[in-house]
Amino acid sequence: MPLLTLGFFCLQLDRGNIANAITDTFLDDVGMDQFQFNVGQQLLSLGIVLFEIPSNMILYKVGPGKWLTLQLFLFGTVSTFQAFQSNYASYLVTRFLLGVTESGYIPGGLWTLSTWYTREETAKRVMIFFFGNQLGQASAKLIAYGILHMKGVGGYPGWFWLFIIMGAFTMASGFVLGFCLPDAFHNPHSWFLPRFNFFTERELHILQTRVMLDDPKKEKKKQHITLAAFKKAFSNWRIWIHVFITMGNNGPFRGFDTYGPTIINSFGYPALTANALAAVGLFLQVPMSFGFSYVSDRFNKRGETVIAGVSLHMLGYVLNRIFTEVNNRGVRYFGVVWTQTFASFPHPLNIAWMSLSCADSEERSLAMAMIIMSANIAAIYGAQLFQADDKPLYRRAFNSSIGILAGAVALAVFGYSHELWQARRKRAA
Repeated sequence: MPLLTLGFFCLQLDRGNIANAITDTFLDDVGMDQFQFNVGQQLLSLGIVLFEIPSNMILYKVGPGKWLTLQLFLFGTVSTFQAFQSNYASYLVTRFLLGVTESGYIPGGLWTLSTWYTREETAKRVMIFFFGNQLGQASAKLIAYGILHMKGVGGYPGWFWLFIIMGAFTMASGFVLGFCLPDAFHNPHSWFLPRFNFFTERELHILQTRVMLDDPKKEKKKQHITLAAFKKAFSNWRIWIHVFITMGNNGPFRGFDTYGPTIINSFGYPALTANALAAVGLFLQVPMSFGFSYVSDRFNKRGETVIAGVSLHMLGYVLNRIFTEVNNRGVRYFGVVWTQTFASFPHPLNIAWMSLSCADSEERSLAMAMIIMSANIAAIYGAQLFQADDKPLYRRAFNSSIGILAGAVALAVFGYSHELWQARRKRAA
């Protein structure tokens, strides 16, 4: 669990540090405007979408111990070499390659968790896994505050050191996973230590038995995902409900998170201070996430927590839109913090809710890939919500976000209502 979370932490550092780079001289040094920058963000998401399912199929065949470890090395390397961008073309290439190398890590991590834990334990473990994402988002802002002070060291801008240091940390973490991440309880050895036993025979028996009693289909691991499994997953309309909930929830925040430090800077705070202030709401989301996850898992309130989470996220953009008419930077900053606090955690809650709709590990693996793909498709449109002709108040972006999230709330209510109807029909039968 901590190893997968560490990998997610690194992924978010490398994906999100670009938001801090643009508060430095990155756009001027590379020679881009805001629209061109947004196109690069879209290419990152496109790379993930195109290679998400192929990556997950490779993981299913070779095992998470090898594939997830290799991915950390790959996207850590690409992230490091972002430091040497010198023009618009190199920016586009590195963003696309970063997306390609990151593709599959999140659904692969989710699928790996599902093989080690019972279905009833899913929600809490998924949320812990996403703590890596949330802590990565928040920590990137604080780390950037320090690293960007290195501007001028060696004759390089601050954003150069941002990419170098964060990319190097990811590659170092790859060694940690290589030595310590067991492949599966069918093969409980890491890639770099293939003969080392992480569990005693008794511990391994307990791990296997409890999972098999919960889902006997996990006992037989196939070497590939069948065509029948694809048909089954893609024809399950309940999965598509969750896919579109994620698509609605994640798009607005992708753009908002990218421009969060810049928006705070527009309130009158210095650029470096804005990076630190952009971490506050992201840190607050961690205990909030845990609370919602506990309610979802402990009281089996899957649909209710998703509806509440997406609604509170939508309220953040309502507040931000209202506060564009208020000339008080403290009030406007509150809107940013609220949005950051409630934006991310509906996604893992929705994943946990969706996983209960899957009949077996094959369908679950594909469903995980589908929902993470939807998150990245959301990032493609989300990257263009915040345009240069709409800044610094971004009224149009906030209005669009409210409408998109209202649709996501409606879908969650529909999915939850259908579950209640099914439950009543079963009781009546």
